[in-house]
Amino acid sequence: MPCEVKTRFLLLYGSQSGQAKAIAEEICQQADEHGFKGDICCMSESAKYNLETETDPVVIVVSTTGDGEPPEKALQFVKGIRTKTLPPDHYAHLCYALLALGDSNYAEFCKCGKTIDKRLQELGAKHFYATGHADDGVGLELVVDPWIEGLWEAIRKAYSNMSDPNQERNDRARTGQNGEPAESADNKQVADLKIQLLRINDSNDLSPDLPEPSLDKGKSGTETTPLGASLTTSISPLSESTLNIPALPPQYIHVELMNTTTKEENFIPPDQEAEHQVPVTRAVQLSREDAVKTALLLELDISGTHISYQPGDSLNVFCPNNSGEVEELIQRLGLAEMREHCVHLQLRTDTKKKAAQLPSYVPEKSTLKYLLTWCLEIRSIPKKAFLRALVDYTTNAAEKRRLQELCSKQGSSDYNHLVRDPNLSVLELLLAFPSCSPPLSLLIEQLPKLRPRSYSAASSSLYHPGKLHFVFNIVEFPQCSGRAVPRRGVCTGWLSELISPILQQHGRPSRDPDSALVPKVSIGLRPSTAFHLPSDPAVPFIMVGPGTGVAPFIGFLQHRAKQRQENPDTEFGETWLFFGCRHKDREFLFRDELEHFVENGTLTHLKVCFSRDAPKGPEPAPKYVQHNLCLHAQDVARILLQQNGCIYVCGDAKNMAKDVNETLIEIVGKELTVDKLEAMKVVAELRDKKCYMQDVWA
Repeated sequence: MPCEVKTRFLLLYGSQSGQAKAIAEEICQQADEHGFKGDICCMSESAKYNLETETDPVVIVVSTTGDGEPPEKALQFVKGIRTKTLPPDHYAHLCYALLALGDSNYAEFCKCGKTIDKRLQELGAKHFYATGHADDGVGLELVVDPWIEGLWEAIRKAYSNMSDPNQERNDRARTGQNGEPAESADNKQVADLKIQLLRINDSNDLSPDLPEPSLDKGKSGTETTPLGASLTTSISPLSESTLNIPALPPQYIHVELMNTTTKEENFIPPDQEAEHQVPVTRAVQLSREDAVKTALLLELDISGTHISYQPGDSLNVFCPNNSGEVEELIQRLGLAEMREHCVHLQLRTDTKKKAAQLPSYVPEKSTLKYLLTWCLEIRSIPKKAFLRALVDYTTNAAEKRRLQELCSKQGSSDYNHLVRDPNLSVLELLLAFPSCSPPLSLLIEQLPKLRPRSYSAASSSLYHPGKLHFVFNIVEFPQCSGRAVPRRGVCTGWLSELISPILQQHGRPSRDPDSALVPKVSIGLRPSTAFHLPSDPAVPFIMVGPGTGVAPFIGFLQHRAKQRQENPDTEFGETWLFFGCRHKDREFLFRDELEHFVENGTLTHLKVCFSRDAPKGPEPAPKYVQHNLCLHAQDVARILLQQNGCIYVCGDAKNMAKDVNETLIEIVGKELTVDKLEAMKVVAELRDKKCYMQDVWA
């Protein structure tokens, strides 16, 4: 039964893309239903809370960004708790629970959450509930939902322990000789499943005296989707199951479409981070026409800006949603006559959403077309809460039932295989369920902000003054169940259309760069914290970059070539590049430039491999970059372990980066004659010392 007087707890979140914030808001919403009051604050709002005097339970939801870095909103918080002068009992009064968000495609899975967790315990704070590690690589909800479900009883128990100091001692007395609770069989099943779902490798997360999330293996929905199931059709047993569906998300925005004379003439991103709009001065297709992926290089003229970048930095490209999809979505919503009407937003006076706010990324007097073009991520994968909300706007009984299945615990496998894995969008979902007619307000409430796309700089400002290069593959989403036609990536599709006339003009615009007809791109700089050349030019380094992952290393080598030219008496360390692609003749990006760097001594060793080409000699050729690393294991070990050199890895996080990491562990293990666990520790130390750096993407 809910408490009559609502018991307070502090709820902190650190979010980069909005997921941690959304989950914290969900916890806050559910708290009210369970008789609690969640005092919600962003970690950056330090004036609103004080952990040093906090006596109520604290719940923390935090994401990880980049190469294991805290989100921007959590940077100061992490910096503060890592202050070395803090005494070991600084937070001895604090009891907390932590939910970490991450992506197992990246090596530093949930690192920010783990860092906060470890440091709080070092300062004397205590868990009142087991830490959760939610994996966006397989679906955050697999961990988030059961973690929140078990949180309320854990908070009640935490308050009980606070009011009765003997209670915690009694709880510990009921554990066995090894610290396992008496009902060890049941707890072992929960722990085993927890390891499977939460990717837990730290024994701290399995502390037996902490309440565990309720993870019922029979209801987890992790079974394989049965053959015959489709986006709109389910089969037994799911079609006959009783469903556990999420609560209906509270509505909080009222929308009016006002017929005014305001009309958006020029679409400019509504974001202060889009600091500069710069012309495209050159475009080159790097791959051959018959390559599996089309790789393009763009040159931007930044001479009229204050942009100053180093090789290894990235740029954000602010792009619109596909105009055809925007028009199709407007038609599907039944708002074709109102595409140029202004969107007026207000908070609903009857909303039950705690701390409801209007989205700051929707400018006043935006037209409907502008809103869907520049403000909302209409390609984002609809979350289960969104599907739950769509149920109430669906009239066909079969469609309503299928949407209920897809958002239910029992239908998690179908959701993952048919919605999440193929990257379906809200438009594709609405086209599949024709009787569903959601209001525009629901899309504004549920769709995230249209985010910029990040690309590594593929040039050096020393080598190309006033210019900035970047490289990308055109992303393709093939036709599938739920997607009637193939689609291109939001940004890469837009860029390829933008520069198509330039490609037809032999790579350069035929008019003056200041001409209104020359395509322009809105960009913002994303400086890297560590992915830069060693400050000491004598330090040797290794670069691993297959495919377009070679892009930042072109900037490295251009920069090093200029340094060598300007400082002929300086000692420079050796440089290695491991590059790979499918076919040598189709996708060997920057081949001429790389071979030139080898000839002039800028690049000491160029090691290439081609996974789809037949070997030319009797010996099998290395297929992937990690195979070439193995062939040169002694040199790799020498540079990293004896000469304190660096290794940089850029490219696909899901496969290549993981394989390279495993290969490095293997190389270290053999070189030092230690077991895998010790080798993993050495590799982790290389990361901590910033000798092993990654710039990877999923």
